[in-house]
Amino acid sequence: MTLFAAPMENLIEQLSRLPGVGPKTAQRLAMFLLSADADQARELAEAIIDLKEKIRFCRECFNISEGDLCLICSNPKRDDGIICVVEEPRDVAAVERTGGFRGKYHVLGGAISPIDGVGPDRLRVKELLERVKERAVREVILATNPNAEGEATAMYLAEQLKSPGTRVSRIASGLPVGADLEYADEVTLGKSLEGRREL
Repeated sequence: MTLFAAPMENLIEQLSRLPGVGPKTAQRLAMFLLSADADQARELAEAIIDLKEKIRFCRECFNISEGDLCLICSNPKRDDGIICVVEEPRDVAAVERTGGFRGKYHVLGGAISPIDGVGPDRLRVKELLERVKERAVREVILATNPNAEGEATAMYLAEQLKSPGTRVSRIASGLPVGADLEYADEVTLGKSLEGRREL
């Protein structure tokens, strides 16, 4: 049963296709946009169109970019000898927020997942291997997600990247700061023990 006029129903349907947006949230967002002034709605529409027309993938690392190279790859102060490998562009943003990494990135475009039909050939593994070889990279940090797919991807990449002169490391995983041991699951606590370091 249709509850609203066709333009409103169409907007609700389009908004509900967004990740994490269910029908009720889509309806609330549509109602907000309906009550917003025309300029605000137009600015949102133009921002979406601008995004689709101007954003592409960096030819070097495959992060999102407005030009051929992203802001990180085009920054001469970043260290070419260290590459942090992540699954998606949003992971680049997460690492950058730490303020502790000064190297460059490589975005795979996902993780190995045989169940979903995603093998290494569907990721940007070949480009990573070529980049490491051509640039004489000193270290590759594997920062894939700490789940089954991310771990499988990290193990596969570690095997492929084995070569003299290139260190391959994996980000540590474990307990978040401020967490209580009694509430930690066994896998997280186990990873914390494995990743312990000397004080």
